[in-house]
Amino acid sequence: MARTPSSMIPLSTRASEFTLPDTISGKTLSLHELKGEKGTLIMFICNHCPFVIHVNEELVKLGNDYPPNGIKLIAINSNDAQKYPEDSPEKMTMVAKKLGYKFPYLFDETQEVAKAYDAVCTPDFFLFDAELKLVYRGQLDDARPGNGVPVTGADLRAAMDALLYGEEVPQDQKPSLGCNIKWK
Repeated sequence: MARTPSSMIPLSTRASEFTLPDTISGKTLSLHELKGEKGTLIMFICNHCPFVIHVNEELVKLGNDYPPNGIKLIAINSNDAQKYPEDSPEKMTMVAKKLGYKFPYLFDETQEVAKAYDAVCTPDFFLFDAELKLVYRGQLDDARPGNGVPVTGADLRAAMDALLYGEEVPQDQKPSLGCNIKWK
């Protein structure tokens, strides 16, 4: 488990369009189809990373709390499923159903989407406004496996709430920290 911080691409970066298979619905979905009216949270996650496992319950809560208010969530797994079979589309479907993900869980087999977003770790969070301009990239909160800090989603929730209420998203953003994406 390599502790890798997110790359912190520049704010205002435009979201790259993509079309990927959703392991929950079985449909191929695009960013254009999935984006939210007020914002879109793109999360690079996977099944086996201890950092993602540590925050999964909060991801489910985010997926329940924000879509009714206009911020849609999209999860993407870009790991090499050949070398890490626990991140295969079939296992993604099982994990999503077991945890109750109410957001799509897309498989980025070619890893082109992760590269387009400069995603480097799991979890890695990118929050875009209604025009698909980046307003937040960074950590969920200060919780990490074994550090004793409770998982609250405080940092990401503050950014999402600011976006919802037309306030300025805090510019002081800390990188996420997680396992490196398993590149081919």
